[in-house]
Amino acid sequence: MTVFRDLSQHILDIAENSITAGATLLHLDIAEHLGEDTLAITVEDNGRGMAPDMLRQVTDPWVTTRTTRKVGLGIPFLKQTAEMCGGSFTITSTPGVGTKTQATFQLSHVDRPPLGDLVGTLLCIIVGNPQLDLVYRHEWVDESATAPSEFTFDTRELREILGPEIPFSDAEVLAFIRGTITEGLTSLAGKA
Repeated sequence: MTVFRDLSQHILDIAENSITAGATLLHLDIAEHLGEDTLAITVEDNGRGMAPDMLRQVTDPWVTTRTTRKVGLGIPFLKQTAEMCGGSFTITSTPGVGTKTQATFQLSHVDRPPLGDLVGTLLCIIVGNPQLDLVYRHEWVDESATAPSEFTFDTRELREILGPEIPFSDAEVLAFIRGTITEGLTSLAGKA
């Protein structure tokens, strides 16, 4: 049985769903707004999308498209966690266009799981799926600060620099990606 200890595991689960649906582009947006006391995680892909019947059932743990098991717990657990933590959950999908999943949480809620190992999760998505491009944007807004802090990492930019002959799994490239994401996250206001 899958146990989600932190939000990065939910992100990885949604990314796996996107990849299974044939996505070649994945947008991951994380927005932490201190003044609004919210944390929002949005994952949007360009995969096959879901038919309306499947979309209506996607939060039912007894419905899954996976052939390896008879239950699908990822989306139902994420929805339940978001709602239990003073937030909400939405999923929209259009066949042939893609799927957008958003979970919001009360940032300060005592039961809100931590974000977890975002760097490891992103590396897993990037290196484990060479056909996929990932655009990761993380925003940290403190209304008392002079400006919001934002970090963006786009594998399309890195792919353009490296060319097709150097894979993301190359040891030096992997170290660069890890370092860049780690530095970007620690540079966000209040995260250092």
